[in-house]
Amino acid sequence: MSDADKTYEDLPQSVLFCCDHNAVRSPMAEGIMKKLYGTECYIQSVGVKNDLEIDGFSVAVCAELGVELSRHRSRSFDEMEDWGDDLSSFDLVLALSPASQRRALDLTRVHHLEVEYWPILDPTGLGDSREAQLVKYREARDQIMAKLVARWGPGQEG
Repeated sequence: MSDADKTYEDLPQSVLFCCDHNAVRSPMAEGIMKKLYGTECYIQSVGVKNDLEIDGFSVAVCAELGVELSRHRSRSFDEMEDWGDDLSSFDLVLALSPASQRRALDLTRVHHLEVEYWPILDPTGLGDSREAQLVKYREARDQIMAKLVARWGPGQEG
């Protein structure tokens, strides 16, 4: 199927992205997917833990695409239900790290949910200068964008 053949009809009604801390990869994925596919799909993100705030490099590299992340508030799987989202209400869980894939599979044993693993680079701590770090964050961002476009087409950007 070519990108031109992909439509919003292929989108699930709801997607949950997850990673380790909900501070780098999953918020980037949530923000980029919302930009590409707008209100066609309910999109949220969580982490295995909530012990970090949104990463400044993630905010910076997503701003380059017109994706606003500075207001993102990190949350964990455990906090998700407190915020009004039930895991069973999502059609698809996209795990961006091995730890989040394990946690999602563990939590979805009692729910019939599709969990996919998208191996996205963890850019934290990579690079010995600010510019070198930004390069790694852009690489992670671009991996996410490529996965989304490959799966559901170019969206509103195409």
